[in-house]
Amino acid sequence: MSRLILTPNLDRPDDVYADLLAAHDGLDKAQSDALNARLILVLANHIGDRQVIAEALQAASRAGQPV
Repeated sequence: MSRLILTPNLDRPDDVYADLLAAHDGLDKAQSDALNARLILVLANHIGDRQVIAEALQAASRAGQPV
């Protein structure tokens, strides 16, 4: 079983962020939300490990909450 990687692990993260923003360029809120949902499902399928996805959901749910 794999573990969720929470340490920086992206090559050129600023470029990845720019790509993400560019993918949303010109979309309205509903289209942007739909793109995000499709992206999440594509990446979840790529991960392919339910436990890792559950860990990611927990980590994302905690993000922005007071410690």
